[in-house]
Amino acid sequence: MKRLWIWILLLLLLGCGFLWSSMGDDQKEKVGHDVSYKDTELAKKPVLEKRLLSSTYTGEIFQWMGESVDKLESQLGKPVRKDLSAYDYTWWVYTDHKKSYIQFGVQNGKVMTIYAIGDGIKSSPIEIGQSYDEINKQLPFEQAVTFQKGISSYEFQLSEEDLQMRPLLKMTDNLFIQCYFDTETNQLSSIRVVDGETLVKHKAYEMQYRGKLLVAEKLGEKEWAKVEAGMEQQIFDITNVMRHSFKKSQLKWDDSVKEVAYLHSKDMAENHYFSHESQNGDGLKERLAANEVFYFSAGENIAAQYVDAPAAMEGWLNSKGHREALLNDSYTHLGVGAYQLYYTQNFLSKP
Repeated sequence: MKRLWIWILLLLLLGCGFLWSSMGDDQKEKVGHDVSYKDTELAKKPVLEKRLLSSTYTGEIFQWMGESVDKLESQLGKPVRKDLSAYDYTWWVYTDHKKSYIQFGVQNGKVMTIYAIGDGIKSSPIEIGQSYDEINKQLPFEQAVTFQKGISSYEFQLSEEDLQMRPLLKMTDNLFIQCYFDTETNQLSSIRVVDGETLVKHKAYEMQYRGKLLVAEKLGEKEWAKVEAGMEQQIFDITNVMRHSFKKSQLKWDDSVKEVAYLHSKDMAENHYFSHESQNGDGLKERLAANEVFYFSAGENIAAQYVDAPAAMEGWLNSKGHREALLNDSYTHLGVGAYQLYYTQNFLSKP
């Protein structure tokens, strides 16, 4: 009889435990449920990423995500530059200044994001120059893409313009590809590989989130000056790679016109306007004359609020007037001025 009561008591305890677990599963807003979900996903994540990267995304460029800077430097050598970004990482820039260009975003000794354009980019199963329709058929683009970090969740909501110009592919739970398309040719222009946290910090898409909004550390004046100098050089390099892909001549850097471009970007940012005309009515011609810049012909591209230099470049490529300046046969020199997230390109034709 005593043994019977012991068995009954054990069954009751097991039943209570089952009911407690079931209640926890139903209450999805509770932290306890989210923590157990996080632990399960983290246990799966390394296996999932390895399987997906090997079976779908076999291109060499994807394999660099998460790798150490020691391995990066041992295999690719020292970068041409190290440019501070506005998003907690530093760009390691590798380029031949003509045909190919890659930026590796490095934080805490690891590669967190990559931007690549030009020849020789190994990014299978997609390739720069491949058509939009072909990639969309192989890896369908979606209007909403999700990311979860712990108990926080994020949904990137792409507009119709986003879907055409910069659709987003989800590689794994924490890795994404931004596909930048040239809408004139409907071909892939460049790619950005990025982890989820960095993508949230960029705020490149409309986003709904639940939990903690991830933001980059605020920069002081000195840090912004370093970011701006880096973006100016990035725009110059990417411009020449783009021009090479369209069989256009390479442009030379011009310090005198760089100063004109910088002052216009700064003026727009500080006075909260966006125009080729300064608030006093001066245009590019007057700004160049004030700085005693000699030239035969000149052109200007401006942009604002793009997350960084590569994003601004792709925006210019997909705007008719800006594209014409970017690929103009007559220009020989270029000066670039960036002030925070305002960008100006000044093109010149000189002897």
